[in-house]
Amino acid sequence: MQNRLFGFSMFGAIGLGGVKLLLILWLVPAYAMTDYADLVERLSPSVVNISTETKAPEVDADGEKFNPFEGTPFEDFFKGFGGRGHFPQFRERQQSTGSGVVISKDGYVVTNNHVIEGADEIIVRFNGDREEYPAELIGRDSKNDLALLKLEDMPKGLQAAELGDSDKLRPGQAVLAIGNPFGLGGTVTAGIVSALGRNIGQGPYDDFIQTDAAINPGNSGGPLFSQDGDLVGINTAILTRTGGSNGIGFAIPVNTVKLIVAQIKKHGHPVRGWLGVRIQQVTPELAENFNLSDDVGALVAEIVEDSPAEAAKIQVGDIIMSYNGTQIEEMADLPRLVAETEVGQTVTVNLLRNGSNKRVYVKIAELEEEEGDTLTRLPRKKDEKPTELLGLSLQILTKNQAENLDLPEDVDGLVVVSVDYNSPAAEAGLRRGDVLVEANMKPVSSMSDLEAQVDRSKGKSVLLRVFRRDGYLFIPLAVED
Repeated sequence: MQNRLFGFSMFGAIGLGGVKLLLILWLVPAYAMTDYADLVERLSPSVVNISTETKAPEVDADGEKFNPFEGTPFEDFFKGFGGRGHFPQFRERQQSTGSGVVISKDGYVVTNNHVIEGADEIIVRFNGDREEYPAELIGRDSKNDLALLKLEDMPKGLQAAELGDSDKLRPGQAVLAIGNPFGLGGTVTAGIVSALGRNIGQGPYDDFIQTDAAINPGNSGGPLFSQDGDLVGINTAILTRTGGSNGIGFAIPVNTVKLIVAQIKKHGHPVRGWLGVRIQQVTPELAENFNLSDDVGALVAEIVEDSPAEAAKIQVGDIIMSYNGTQIEEMADLPRLVAETEVGQTVTVNLLRNGSNKRVYVKIAELEEEEGDTLTRLPRKKDEKPTELLGLSLQILTKNQAENLDLPEDVDGLVVVSVDYNSPAAEAGLRRGDVLVEANMKPVSSMSDLEAQVDRSKGKSVLLRVFRRDGYLFIPLAVED
């Protein structure tokens, strides 16, 4: 900083050309002027190329043998000569490539789950080494897109990456990506940490490092290193319109990697905490309905039966403001915090209920990936003609409609038959097939129930609780005077 200030104080002495040079030196990022050769030489031995092979089935999803001419003008012709069964020999093995990084000297390797998913054979190669090393899949985590491999045989002097602390990263720090983009092994790119805590809609636990270090297909599963040489992330995704790098790449933080790897080593799979709520983002419209001054927190739209949340008496309509001392700024914060909680731990949850602050204590259970509830179908009303209200064509939900919509057996209310696309209902996001189960937190079992709440909400909005597809959500709908 002193040199830069000194340069600008010497304008009169160095002349215009010198000023231009100083301006250039001022504007060029420090990482672009750094020589990383020694660092790359030290780190590269821990980076690996991963190739997989998958045996393609000889039959299609419908059980018929593969037809190599399917989708072409010859498809029907060859069907006439005995169907698909004549051509299974044309199906080739499927291959893919990616990257990975050695995380321990006893041969554990981390990569992305999507790199090895469905693979029958996993082969690891080191940069500059033609030797192939078979790897065993120890466990994987599809939600965080991580996989842990173990080398069956190892080269002498196996080098492992040093695991850093991704919580200490700051935007602007220099980082290096090393990997196997487009099958070009041992490729190095440099950049900075562009942002932290990115949610890109990939899964429920998104918390990505964003970087402008060039990441391309084949970099998946490879390491993101800090300028100190510590592993700080696993490269996993890019934002692109072309299929190549646009300077927006995403890496899984190494602290998440540490947690998942430890769980896979111990249990063979990830172990996540479970609270038992379905939540949604608090929008400005919802904040107004719940008399909040700011749109923060996670709105509880559903409580799972026999869950920790039910045991702690958390209710539908509660807004979770903090979890075990951490503020919930956005809905997406909560699933990640709960998942990282040790099973059996009792946590403090602060929430808002009807405008009042409440504190509850919840003993976190283990998330079962396939949760199933046994429910009893409520009695259905007789069929009746749809009624128009607020741009919605509504009908009391019948047994036949519930079955056709594949609804859970406890869903009851008014089904949306159609939506006027020029109405406030369409603008609010209501859809055909939605089921209105509550209005202003009151059950809706008839049109008169809904009309009563709409009358109370004139000039404001009626807060609808809706069942859609596989869960509940709140939707505020404006009501004219």
